[in-house]
Amino acid sequence: MKAIHFGAGNIGRGFVGLLLHEAGYEVVFADVNASLMDQLNAAGSYQVREVGEESTTRVVDNFRALNSATQENDLIDEIATADVVTTAVGPNVLRFVAPVIAAGLARRDPARPRLVVMACENAINATDQLADHVRAAAGSTDSSSMSALEARVVFANTAVDRIVPGQAADAGIDVTVETFYEWVIEKGAFGTTPPVIPGATFVDDLGPYIERKLYTVNTGHATVAYLGFMYGVSRISDALAVPAIADTARRVLEETSALLVAKHGLDADAQRTYREKILTRFANPALPDTVERVGRQPLRKLGRNERFVGPAAELAERGTPPVALLQAIGAALRFEVPDDDQSVALRRMLAERSADALAQEICGLDPSHPLFAEVVKVVAEAQRT
Repeated sequence: MKAIHFGAGNIGRGFVGLLLHEAGYEVVFADVNASLMDQLNAAGSYQVREVGEESTTRVVDNFRALNSATQENDLIDEIATADVVTTAVGPNVLRFVAPVIAAGLARRDPARPRLVVMACENAINATDQLADHVRAAAGSTDSSSMSALEARVVFANTAVDRIVPGQAADAGIDVTVETFYEWVIEKGAFGTTPPVIPGATFVDDLGPYIERKLYTVNTGHATVAYLGFMYGVSRISDALAVPAIADTARRVLEETSALLVAKHGLDADAQRTYREKILTRFANPALPDTVERVGRQPLRKLGRNERFVGPAAELAERGTPPVALLQAIGAALRFEVPDDDQSVALRRMLAERSADALAQEICGLDPSHPLFAEVVKVVAEAQRT
């Protein structure tokens, strides 16, 4: 079996690539980072160090690496004969990998089993986004061409969860990760023959798992990062040692949990245990993550369907105005890291635009939305400080 994985960064090597390897796939990493591709090809193996209550080290081998910028034709050939394609490149990059996947599908023998494509990103239904980009790149505009494409591919949404912090400067291609992980995949896309990935969980309804992860793990992680930055704390684990940060993070997750329980019928006690486990994971001192790394790309994270505005908007729509989530949004608006392009853009927008305009442009809220006025207040306050 062969799997193509786009994105050979820490998440790609330390999570998705690892699980594919342990499932018995030969993994072909694809990335534009020429130095990283050369290191992978020269090494032949790397280590994944899992740190936590029961630390262990796993060895990944039987992989190859292709530079997707300079070896595109080779990559297309690999996709044409692969069993699985996965991504961990970030939601905004999916449109750039889609044309290569479309070309691989066009070159694929129709007699082969359908290629399984899964985007393993921190976004709701990221594979649906990737599928739209692939269809557009393939030029599937009529029923005949669409049928030909769909006969060669299966698109399946996933929810992924594993903390992979920034790595030590001398780590090389080895990766340190937390012991906990979760890879949940929608079952319905595959009929009776899902792919062989023992480390993954296949479910009938992925929606609750996606939102539970995004609105608990990602919301909580970003909240701690932005508040930690405001308090001048560098490490995520140290930030949670500050009582005010821990208290706000807990209240934020209580609000998102209330939404998840009401919307998806989750067990309230189980969700309480889940969010407390999340906070314990964040506090793991063996994961040297920084608030600057976790908080990067604030404009994306403040988007309408993202980790803050998404749950806050739904709570407001249900007649329960959020409080702690608005505090987290205010902290995100104050994130200022010079080497993060979105942080720089955010500072410029706050200086040049009105609070009303920014609530619409950054947070995607219509002036008629019940959350709009409160977000405008938060934006205005951030502009004054």
